[in-house]
Amino acid sequence: MVRIRIPNGFLMSHQLRTIAECTEKHARGVADLSVRQNIQLHWVTVEDLPNLLQSLWRCGITTMGTCGDVTRNITGCPVAGVDADEIVDASPLVHAATGMLNGNPDFYNVPRKYKICITGCRAWCAYPEINDIGMTAIRHPETGEIGFSVRVGGGLSTHPHLAVRLNAFVQWNQVLPVVKGITEIFRDADCLRQDREKARLKFLFLAHGWTSERFLEELKGRIGFELDPGVSEEPPDDVYRDHVGIHPQKQDGYCYAGIPILRGRITAGQMRATADLADRYGTGELRVTIMQNLLILNLRRQHTDSLAKEIEHAGMRLHASPFWRGTVACTGTEFCKLALTETKGFAQWLVEQLEERMPGFDQHLKVHVTGCPNSCGQHWIADIGIEGKKIKVGGTTVDAYYFCVGGAVGKHQSKARPVGYRCAATEVPGAIQRLLAAYLDGRSDGGNFRQFAAKHSDAELRALLAGQEVAPVARDPSPGRPPLGVDA
Repeated sequence: MVRIRIPNGFLMSHQLRTIAECTEKHARGVADLSVRQNIQLHWVTVEDLPNLLQSLWRCGITTMGTCGDVTRNITGCPVAGVDADEIVDASPLVHAATGMLNGNPDFYNVPRKYKICITGCRAWCAYPEINDIGMTAIRHPETGEIGFSVRVGGGLSTHPHLAVRLNAFVQWNQVLPVVKGITEIFRDADCLRQDREKARLKFLFLAHGWTSERFLEELKGRIGFELDPGVSEEPPDDVYRDHVGIHPQKQDGYCYAGIPILRGRITAGQMRATADLADRYGTGELRVTIMQNLLILNLRRQHTDSLAKEIEHAGMRLHASPFWRGTVACTGTEFCKLALTETKGFAQWLVEQLEERMPGFDQHLKVHVTGCPNSCGQHWIADIGIEGKKIKVGGTTVDAYYFCVGGAVGKHQSKARPVGYRCAATEVPGAIQRLLAAYLDGRSDGGNFRQFAAKHSDAELRALLAGQEVAPVARDPSPGRPPLGVDA
């Protein structure tokens, strides 16, 4: 697997065209958009690597630091600089932090993979809550200065932990020193090097008794200056974060188009077509999103109907059902040696089934499919998260999924609850249909699915999924140490 680093999801048309060419030549014509704004190629042979890497380097992109115990791709709001409602364009900080950490020998071989998000948007679309460092822009209520809140220790995998906010207001010019200081704390934490399964930054809080106060004091000692105390912050309230569809930009007369790429799977032809559309209708600027989608920027609104037709002609959609736009899937057994189930083909089939069974469903919904407990598909923060298992049906071992329900980020952040229901993969569409039908039947107050799940016990949700009362099934234990390349 070749993972291409796309900081903040920023791409130009010539770069996407180059990736399409590499995909066609070396990866059997198919690529995956990841949940960290990367693009992944599979089937690449060792013999092809030199030519592939040279092609990427020549157009200004790299694979450096995308796997292993390093700082992974630094994410941010994909519409930074054009979002009509953003607090600040934080993408310069993403690129500066990338330059500071990626390839720097002082920060290689940290205890485990290390994930950073810096965003200036109000929707927190890059999920700062689940990063080792999550920085979110905020305006100081007294001075009017734009700075950042900082959260640390977020992460999912088999031990999900939502990031802890520090009592600090970080000024723009303090962001890089703070990022460096936190990274030094992580690098030098010998206690995190004793057990690879408990080596992420979050385990300072989960296993070693650290508090936000202790972390802040350690950080101040590293950076050598005081930080202003934190100010009141209002996290986004049930905001849908996928950027799909046509949206106005801050630049007068311009808009951007968000193309939902189902399960992140895209062909070389579709990438080439999207790059051509970005040149023809925009300025050649594209973005990759956390929800495995592609955006085309700087479009004249009068051209959006023509653009939509050409997107459809390329085998993609601009306007999609909630199931199509809300489904995320990890790599699965097709390419991941740790996965228990096939996910990419299953996710497409699941969406097709749900669209057929519930054609009028119009509520935002996040359905995340992950092939094992390591949560590369981020099922812990989904409305409906399903985790790959194996079960025996009639003496035959088949793919199955375990249900976690009611996950959320933002103002109502919460890990999805394991409700004790597991079924064969073929039964998943029916289970979800029953659950959503009950949600719609009881939706007299106009509430969303998160609110519905919060009102029901695990036993009630389990009964809705199964169609009858059933005894709870325990989740399987961790499958063991994740390999270096797994992006949980």
